[in-house]
Amino acid sequence: MVKIILVVAEHRDGALRQVTYEAIQAATLSSAENDQLHVAVIGHQLESLTEPLSSIDAEKVYLIDHPDLQQYNPEAYAAALKQVIDASNPDGIILGHTAIGRDLAPMISAKIDAGQISDVTNIENIDDQVVFTRPIYAGKAFEKKIFRSSPWVVTIRPNNISIAEPSDGKAEVENIDYAKPASLRTVIQNVVRNTSGKVDLSEAKIVVSGGRGVKSADGFKPLQELADVLGGAVGASRGACDADYCDYSLQIGQTGKVVTPEVYIACGISGAIQHVAGMSQSKIIVAINKDSEAPIFKIADYGIVGDLFEVVPLLTEEFKKVLG
Repeated sequence: MVKIILVVAEHRDGALRQVTYEAIQAATLSSAENDQLHVAVIGHQLESLTEPLSSIDAEKVYLIDHPDLQQYNPEAYAAALKQVIDASNPDGIILGHTAIGRDLAPMISAKIDAGQISDVTNIENIDDQVVFTRPIYAGKAFEKKIFRSSPWVVTIRPNNISIAEPSDGKAEVENIDYAKPASLRTVIQNVVRNTSGKVDLSEAKIVVSGGRGVKSADGFKPLQELADVLGGAVGASRGACDADYCDYSLQIGQTGKVVTPEVYIACGISGAIQHVAGMSQSKIIVAINKDSEAPIFKIADYGIVGDLFEVVPLLTEEFKKVLG
C-alpha cells in the first residue's frame, strides 16, 4: 500500500528555510520505495517557492496563497493546512521543530486525531518499522518511538537530519483556494523581529553564546564580532536575558531555543542545567570562563580558562588571519 508523507514547508522573507529540506529528507527516511512525498506551501506571493520544491522527488506541491497568510497566524495557518491535509490525505505529516512547527503541530494533531512525536533527531527503518529518536530529560537520554496507527505528526530538530538533494523530478503544483475561517480570534497587524544577525540562530552551524559573564549589553559586541567572522549567530543564556543584556529571542535553553550547531562557543556561561538542555547536542562545545570549576567545562570538548574580554578578541583576530 502506497503511503503519502506531507511536509509543511517553512519560509522566511520569501525564501525556504533550511529545515524544510531537512524535513523532506526526514520524509524520505520514513518512507518506503514507492511512497509519495507531498509538500504544503502556505503564505502569500510564494509561487516562486514551488520550483525548488518540485525538483526534490516530490510528487505534488500544494500552494495556498492568500494575503491573510502573509504573516504566521496560528488559527489561519491551521485552517489552511487542514485544507491541504483534506486534499492530500497523508499518512504522515512532518514539520520543523521551530517556533512555528512547535505551535502548529499540536493543533493539527488535535484536528485530525493523530499521534505526535516532537523534537525528533534521527529516523531509522528497523524490522519494517519507522523508528523515531528524540532526546528526553534535558538531553541526558534518548527514547525510540514508533506509531501504531496513522495519520501521525512529527517535528524534527534543525541541524540533525541531512538536507535532501535535488533530483530531476518535476512535481505537480496544485493551487488550493484559501477558505477563511468564519471567525478568527487573532489578527496579525504587525511583526517586529529581534534577531542576532543575518544567520538564523536555530539553523546556524556556529553559535557564539554569552552568559552573565558578559556583564552588560555592550559585552555582547565582541561575541557578535566573532560570530560575524565565523559566519555564525549569537545566542545567550537565560541569565543574560534576565539581566537585560540582550533580547529573549536569543535565549538558548530548556525555556528558549534548542540548537545543534557544528560548533558552540560558550562565553561567560556557567553551565546551568536549564541552559545545557538547549545546546548539549552540539557537535563541538568550546567553553570560555574565568572559573575553572564552572560546570560548563564538564561537557565541553575544549576549554579556555580566562577572561572572555581578552580571549574572544584574540580568537577573532586569529580567525580573521586563518579565514583570510
